Amino acid sequence: MSRSVRIYIGLAVLIALSILFLVSVVHTAAGATRPSLRRAAEGHRLAQAWCQSCHAVDPDMSGFFDLAPSFQAVADRNGTTALSLKVFWRTSHQDMPNLVIAPDQADMLSEYILSLKRN
Repeated sequence: MSRSVRIYIGLAVLIALSILFLVSVVHTAAGATRPSLRRAAEGHRLAQAWCQSCHAVDPDMSGFFDLAPSFQAVADRNGTTALSLKVFWRTSHQDMPNLVIAPDQADMLSEYILSLKRN
């Protein structure tokens, strides 16, 4: 086998491996968003069940509730992050009921709120 044939075979193998790598990265990235979307949807369901009596949990409901900030307003605050929400869920607040929220439920609620972020 001549040297040029070996170079072409080597290049073909390198290209094939690169394509496989790119496909696996794209597949992994696409798969990573699905659980997050599902978790945000579950967080939305929890928010409707637990929070909607005081908070506007849907973006189109802003302005209907005066008792507490809307989830849209919370999401759009500069300091709202996954970490700040995690701390919030574990801290009692004067004007809120003391809900016992499991860590995975708190994460789902946080993912929903962060999914509303506009800025």
